[in-house]
Amino acid sequence: MLTRRRLIALSAASALAPNISARAQSSAWPNRSVRLIVPLAAGGPTDTLARVLGDGLSKLWGQQVVIENKPGGGTNIANEYVARSESDGYTALFGTSSLATVGSLYHSLGYDPKTDLAPVSLVAKFPFFMFVPNSSPAKSVMEFIADAKAHPGKRIMGNPGTGSAPHLTAELFLQMAKIKMTSVPYRGAAPAFVDLIPGRIDCYFGSGELLTYSRSGQVRALATTGAERSAAEPDLPTIAEAGVPGYAVDSWQGVFLPAKTPADIITRMSTDITTVLAVPAIKDKLAQTAYAAQGSSPQALRQWLEADSAKWSAVIKTADIKID
Repeated sequence: MLTRRRLIALSAASALAPNISARAQSSAWPNRSVRLIVPLAAGGPTDTLARVLGDGLSKLWGQQVVIENKPGGGTNIANEYVARSESDGYTALFGTSSLATVGSLYHSLGYDPKTDLAPVSLVAKFPFFMFVPNSSPAKSVMEFIADAKAHPGKRIMGNPGTGSAPHLTAELFLQMAKIKMTSVPYRGAAPAFVDLIPGRIDCYFGSGELLTYSRSGQVRALATTGAERSAAEPDLPTIAEAGVPGYAVDSWQGVFLPAKTPADIITRMSTDITTVLAVPAIKDKLAQTAYAAQGSSPQALRQWLEADSAKWSAVIKTADIKID
């Protein structure tokens, strides 16, 4: 007979079962391959870094880390995919700084970056660089600002897509330098540089991957956006040093898991990411393109996300940037 006492006991056991299952599963984690979802197309710097990290984790865990590229939607396709995935530690997001901006850029999202994703670890921080064509009259940031003020709205600032990190980095520069330029979005950095080299556009903010163009003499790099000079190009001043006090932009990439992932899995993954990124060969490889390999605690990544969200929300509002 199913007595009341027996019914209560069965109900209690049923309530505890998911927690017991989660603890048992997390203690054995990872016992199969882990998917690392990249929100951008294969072949770019974000994809390259994700593969470097994935290879290191595969060796550490003895389990394969499978890189899956899910580009599109301003990174929202991949972000939402991971946010809606099982919270078992086997589907992770190689997140970008877009997580700090999508809430302000898009009218509606199918997920909340701050509540549906659990920060795990920072992977790298990196500045952008300010590039101009060799035909530009500007040999310094202040000369560039003076030229733009002399031709308000007539100089062209290229970007790899509306709302992208380089676009917002450029918008912050325009706001703080108090200049007006025409912003032209491209489908990525490559086509923008095709127009920058011959001078069809007047400026472009891009990642350290593009330093090959200035090192080979095809374009001119004026400064770095970082809070400090970059070890990749130590002779280049920061924009703050070059005449725009207080200006600083360091972008970032990090790993996130679905929000309800067990805490011990998050902690384990965070610790292991930091271990991989501490390998000198990896740090040196990334430093060549101005990426600073840097693991972190989940709490530190959350604080970075929240601070960046507040910063870029103000820039987006001032520039009136919206993506439908």
